[in-house]
Amino acid sequence: MSPTLLELEDELTRLTLAPELGASIVNWTVSSTGQPLLRHSDQHALNTGLPGKLACYPLAPWSNRISEGGFDCPDGWLALTPNSLTDPLPIHGSAWQQPWQIVSHTRDEIVLQLDSTTPFAYRARQRFHLSEGKLSIDLQVTHLAEHAAWHGLGLHPYFPRTAGTRLQAQARQVWLCDSAKLPTQLTSIPKDWDFSQPRALPETLVDNGFCEWDGHCLIQQPELGYELECQATGSGYYLLYCPVGLEFFCIEPVSHPVNAHHLPGRPGLRLLEQGQSAELGFSLRYRYANS
Repeated sequence: MSPTLLELEDELTRLTLAPELGASIVNWTVSSTGQPLLRHSDQHALNTGLPGKLACYPLAPWSNRISEGGFDCPDGWLALTPNSLTDPLPIHGSAWQQPWQIVSHTRDEIVLQLDSTTPFAYRARQRFHLSEGKLSIDLQVTHLAEHAAWHGLGLHPYFPRTAGTRLQAQARQVWLCDSAKLPTQLTSIPKDWDFSQPRALPETLVDNGFCEWDGHCLIQQPELGYELECQATGSGYYLLYCPVGLEFFCIEPVSHPVNAHHLPGRPGLRLLEQGQSAELGFSLRYRYANS
């Protein structure tokens, strides 16, 4: 059975959401042409029921991978089990794998909510606002469990990639990784990964976390005739995923580096008591550009 789809449309673009599939974005397109601004999801992608085949999904109550089978909280060890067929480690929290409820749907805004008990009780809320070609996504998590726990947030958008795609996203350091894709060393940015000015994406695999990000991101798509001016809040890190030979890449605004639960000082994580919240925002403004 096909999931329920919700739509927003402004003067320039159209947004489609699937609340039941982890509150994922299915498509965001230019209304006049159908040009995808995020990776296009066809009916087959939708029928898989997998948010990872769609255009964007939320990361809560953490982003990316966690090692060692769990992590310490003030009340003791929180055990985690792998939650993806494609990864041996627990990944991306639990919000993306649960159906969300519709809180409100107006002409220019949709609010979705999840009340989760996995891996502890929390409430996640996503607000999508669309106006004049600008998509704003606000993600909030509120801790509901009696005992405090560590939280992190992120968004996982997929962007079209062509030979001419260029990225600008300035950061100061990057985590190098091992074969398990876990961070091993924090280092200065290699020349090929220096996106302080717009540049083409690397031809080799990148799956790394970048630190001390100012939250600004520019994605230029000259062959597709547009660019996206993006701004993140509550996110001092981004994850860049550039798989080789595929027609997409991901730049993910996140509140913490990969496996932060086991890094010294737990960088970017928030220890939330019952009733406390954390937020992350990401806006993407579409601009037409002549190729």
